[in-house]
Amino acid sequence: MFRIGEFSRLTQVTVRMLRYYDETGLLRPARVDPRTGYRLYETRQIPRLNQIIYLRDSGFNVAEIVAALDAEEKGLLAKQLDRKSAEIGAEIEACREKLRKLGTARRALLNGGGGIHFDISVKPVAECLALSLRRTIPDYYGEGLLWKELAGFAGQRRIALTGEPFSIYHDPDYQEKQVDVELCVPIKESVADRDGFTCRTVEAVPFMASTMVCGDFSNIAGAFQAFARWLQDNEVYRMAGLTRQIVHRGPWNEDDPDHYLTELQIPLEIA
Repeated sequence: MFRIGEFSRLTQVTVRMLRYYDETGLLRPARVDPRTGYRLYETRQIPRLNQIIYLRDSGFNVAEIVAALDAEEKGLLAKQLDRKSAEIGAEIEACREKLRKLGTARRALLNGGGGIHFDISVKPVAECLALSLRRTIPDYYGEGLLWKELAGFAGQRRIALTGEPFSIYHDPDYQEKQVDVELCVPIKESVADRDGFTCRTVEAVPFMASTMVCGDFSNIAGAFQAFARWLQDNEVYRMAGLTRQIVHRGPWNEDDPDHYLTELQIPLEIA
């Protein structure tokens, strides 16, 4: 079972929203520890959480979500989804993203959704000397501007880069806004700290769970859910550090989002 912060990280849903879903009865914890009061969740709850998110992102309010989840006939659920689709279509450009999410909801809720298969492996990651830039950014889309800033700093000072850049996420649970992120680029030689940029040794990780995510960044949420299932099936390991991400192919070197390639990494320890 997972504490609420761990479940938040693995499902990419904020602790605030999980607590709200508990309060409204949409998603109760699998168990509440009677001694500590901690909310505890299981992977079997992920499909219902996905249904809530699909419907929420499609514009359904709490009462409509309850009605949709309680609908026993798929025909009734299809009519509800179709009605919302017509409403969103009328909003033209501003609602194109909602239309895409509604299509995803129909496939997942009515057809069982196939999903994407993620192969998870465990490997050691060596320590490295890195040029680091850590900031709190408004949301994940702000990370691209930070990478440009770091690349400009390294270029102006002719700092020799020796490896693949990666991000480290310092928030203890998933955040939609005000994301605490650290960008790291391996370097050959130590450089002086300046203007918010620091030179530090990023520690080695003996056991790093890793998976590759192909396609648009929206596929990343499914990869974290795959991590959750894998961790529950492999109880010899438990999460033990900050999540890392390496974008091997992204907006700067690939025009088609369907061809993006992102590596997600979660440090582990022996349970």
